[in-house]
Amino acid sequence: MLSVENLPGAEELGKELAKQAAEQATTLGQEAGSKALGFFSNMAGDPKILALGIGLIIVTLIVVYFIKKIIINSVLGLIAWAVLKYYFQVELPFIPSLAVSTIFGLAGVGTLLILKFFGVI
Repeated sequence: MLSVENLPGAEELGKELAKQAAEQATTLGQEAGSKALGFFSNMAGDPKILALGIGLIIVTLIVVYFIKKIIINSVLGLIAWAVLKYYFQVELPFIPSLAVSTIFGLAGVGTLLILKFFGVI
């Protein structure tokens, strides 16, 4: 049976291989670092990068502004649906009415009530 004890010089060979692997990793890291530094140095002072950064910030603010409104509308729709379903005992199909209330908010709940009034649901 082969083992480390049976192979002459196996320990030294392992140490040498580990040393070579560490040197290679260090070299690769240094090369990657220098390339990244060169890439970012070329971008410094470029007005296109500044405009792109400002544009991304503006887009993010607009998206967050509208998503807040969507989330608030969905939460209000869920609350209105729960009040109708459990407090006023309005019989609505559970999953479809819950989905409509969540997606469309208060307008969805209002539409459900109109459809219920006319006997569609």
